Amino acid sequence: MTDNAEFDLFADEYDQQHRANIALTGEGPEYFAQYKLRAFRGMVPESARDLLDFGSGTGNSVPWFQKYFPASHLTGVDVSQRSLDIAQTRFPGAAAGVRLTGNRIPVDDNHFDAAFSACVFHHIDHDEHAAWLADIRRVVKPGGMLAIFEHNPLNPLTLRAVNTCPFDINARLIRAGKFAEAYRAAGWKQVSIRYHIFFPRALAALRGLEPSLSWLPLGAQYSISAIK
Repeated sequence: MTDNAEFDLFADEYDQQHRANIALTGEGPEYFAQYKLRAFRGMVPESARDLLDFGSGTGNSVPWFQKYFPASHLTGVDVSQRSLDIAQTRFPGAAAGVRLTGNRIPVDDNHFDAAFSACVFHHIDHDEHAAWLADIRRVVKPGGMLAIFEHNPLNPLTLRAVNTCPFDINARLIRAGKFAEAYRAAGWKQVSIRYHIFFPRALAALRGLEPSLSWLPLGAQYSISAIK
């Protein structure tokens, strides 16, 4: 996984740089964070209580976990201690913060009902994807699920945003089909790909059509869900 020093370097400026980088969409980071958690809510059983946010960063997903999973217990894991500290300052007590220091999540087997990750794996060496997906599977309970959201390299606006983003300088985007293969190699079942975000704010009136376009590989982002 990428050295924590890279993310510690950008942690204090992450929100400001991210907001500037996605300005061409007409939306702020809050819009994208909320859509992911709203979609995740639709994938996860109502009974899910113990949730993992893999690569939780500075906590941008925390308020949306609180909105869509108000009775849950959230654990955020991240390679950057500075990011975890910022998240705790922003949202005191809202999530347990665990730092990744090796190649294994420091949590017991079969602990979580569901796991979530948002635009993290393009920062991880592609050769390591299956190993991390297997370790996430280890900490998820039998019958539990995983959903990962990633940037779609087939979308030209996504490519532009990533190519001009300082904290994506070492990123390598992942094709959905290739990522799905890594899921299967890690032992996940019922692997499903959905595409998201087809219309910028200027065309927000058309966003009601997006669920019916989830099969079309042109969305700005995609999600892959699966079951243990």
